[in-house]
Amino acid sequence: MEYLIIMWLCSTVPGNECKQLPTEITEFKSHYDCAIYGYKSSVTTIESFDKDFINEYLVYTKFMCVKQEPKQETKQNI
Repeated sequence: MEYLIIMWLCSTVPGNECKQLPTEITEFKSHYDCAIYGYKSSVTTIESFDKDFINEYLVYTKFMCVKQEPKQETKQNI
């Protein structure tokens, strides 16, 4: 079973929407690996911004690990 990570950068300031973040790694073999990556990536992301920016816009990250069902191969009749 594989898991995909989806991450967002958010602000609690009214009118600001969460923006999806690209991640270097997108697929994981376990939920554990995905969750650990998500938390570590969140720390790295927050630390990459200026402290004043984080405090002014009340920035935070969120992520989720989504289980992917195995892909079924389709047979084509020739």
